[in-house]
Amino acid sequence: MGGSLHYFCVLSESLLIPQAHTLSYDAGCNLNYQELANNIKQWGQELGFQQIAIADVALNEHEEHLQNWLAAGFHGEMNYMARHGTKRSRPDELQPGTVRVISARMDYLPPDTQIVEVLNDASKAFISRYTLGRDYHKLIRKRLTQLGKRVEDAIGHYGYRAFVDSAPVLEKALAEKAGLGWIGKHTLLLDRSAGSWFFLGEIYVDIPLPVDEPVSAHCGKCSACIDICPTQAIVAPYRLDSRKCISYLTIELHGPIPEALRKPMGNRVFGCDDCQLVCPWNRFAKFTQEDDFKPRHQLQDRTLVELFMWDEETYLRNTEGSAIRRIGYQRWLRNLAVGLGNAPSTPDVIAALQARAHHESELVREHVCWALTQHTGAAKTE
Repeated sequence: MGGSLHYFCVLSESLLIPQAHTLSYDAGCNLNYQELANNIKQWGQELGFQQIAIADVALNEHEEHLQNWLAAGFHGEMNYMARHGTKRSRPDELQPGTVRVISARMDYLPPDTQIVEVLNDASKAFISRYTLGRDYHKLIRKRLTQLGKRVEDAIGHYGYRAFVDSAPVLEKALAEKAGLGWIGKHTLLLDRSAGSWFFLGEIYVDIPLPVDEPVSAHCGKCSACIDICPTQAIVAPYRLDSRKCISYLTIELHGPIPEALRKPMGNRVFGCDDCQLVCPWNRFAKFTQEDDFKPRHQLQDRTLVELFMWDEETYLRNTEGSAIRRIGYQRWLRNLAVGLGNAPSTPDVIAALQARAHHESELVREHVCWALTQHTGAAKTE
């Protein structure tokens, strides 16, 4: 997520963590490290990454920022953000022996997904563009592992471990330190030639590769991302209160969505891309070349009613291999109920909500009741 969770956080650590290779590389061997670093970048591009860069593991400033963010409670229910102490900001504690991090970027924005058109049509369901296709975790982790193995083929056994939202890793901080971009005011990573519509992944290594230089920040006086946020979750430049963020509300939050934030959610039912959509640097973003990231099941242009009427079997079938699957069927209906509460009062919308009014899940029933009230209340005032 510069992404997202290209996003403000890493995803839940319930994801499978790849087994680490034993760190036993002899750092005293005679290698041309600069040549090896150049080769790694070339091999990474051959594997489909748009950019590869290398950072050291000193993240003192970012560690302080993380601790302040946690102390403010901005992580909400994402307890995993605080669970591992300093392992998140000290790579060598997470993986002993780590001295460098290979940071990788892969573009994910599908072409022709009509972002503005869907957002402006209150009968449609807006799903964050990073999750329209197959789950990126497996694809990127596989490519990173292939890159790590290619290095091993070239130099012999060494220690490495690949991560894609699968462990406590400060991926945006490491990418910024490696020079893949700068962390913008919306807390996503930005690149002058690529915007922010990309995923990040890392390989922790125990070989002293030459590091790349960070780039300077170029947000300037622009506040477009802060101004556009539907729930005003960007409480200050570079400071996100996740508890207000629609990505958090629709993906990370397990219980009821706070009523005060339901109307501002509009038709955003899985994630939110508004801050990326208005960022001037995204005029330079490139469309993905990966077929796996392109939309499946027409999720880029579905109505709220259509998706709300999926039974659980249909939901599971149509979200197989998708990041959407992780929220489960009940939260899927919860999110869609909020969208329907904000949709135009049509017979189809009312009928769909009434069909779920007695759903077995209290969470679903409560949000359906709220949604129906939005329509009945509106009708009484006409």
